[in-house]
Amino acid sequence: MAARRTTSHSTSPQQEGGAADELPPTARAVLGLLSFPGERTGYELKKWADASLRFFYWSPAISQIYAELRRLEALGYATSRRSGPEEPRAKRSYAITEEGRAALAAWAGGGRDAGPPVLKHPLLLRVWLGHLTAPDHLRALVTEHIAQTERELAEVREALALAAGTEAWSHPQVALRWSERRLVAEVELAEAMLDDLAGPGAAGASADSAQGAPGADADPTQGAPGTSTDPAPAALALPVPPQTQPPHKAQPPRRPQPPHPPRQPSEDAPTPG
Repeated sequence: MAARRTTSHSTSPQQEGGAADELPPTARAVLGLLSFPGERTGYELKKWADASLRFFYWSPAISQIYAELRRLEALGYATSRRSGPEEPRAKRSYAITEEGRAALAAWAGGGRDAGPPVLKHPLLLRVWLGHLTAPDHLRALVTEHIAQTERELAEVREALALAAGTEAWSHPQVALRWSERRLVAEVELAEAMLDDLAGPGAAGASADSAQGAPGADADPTQGAPGTSTDPAPAALALPVPPQTQPPHKAQPPRRPQPPHPPRQPSEDAPTPG
């Protein structure tokens, strides 16, 4: 059986609704990896994403990469070629088409706002809930985060060294240098957070929370756990929006009643005597 070869479709990407600005971010990232010289397999694209994209965006899973490659082929933005019998192991390589490069260039050079960065910091979420955690545990989490960030910083610097001197990777080097500076700042921020956690305010809040944990000694004068009426500390008190009550229906003013005339004694009533 002849090796299967897939070429770009004659259908216009615009007719398929495949404008680059309408592609999901993962598809644009995969198409961007294909925009550099040469053909790449899905596995090679994953390695490139791990060595570059993940330091400032994210690295798609290998299953996501193959799904987006199929989408890009259907839109005419990519083409694939299966290796022949001379290869010891069959594999499929992908390349960008002229339509795909033009669509990607139009998106990259567009005048639209790129949008704000999205930050999801799992460690900070735990620190935010530090009043429910032992202080030593929080400090251990931050210390491990510093070590992990320093390992990632070493990987960024290794990627920079590999990309040095390659003209096609001049702009990825700019992104990697930004990633290097960001990770250096992340280490400094985490070290400053360790100092904050060692302060008396953070330690006191965590200690107060530990006293209310199950198994802690309870003050018999304060009633059952969870029934204390003491106000929450100011640092943990969240603003509560005022509840809007429906306006009361205005009542008409009451007419003043005339005073009753004095009651005349009845002739049949007994007289005091």
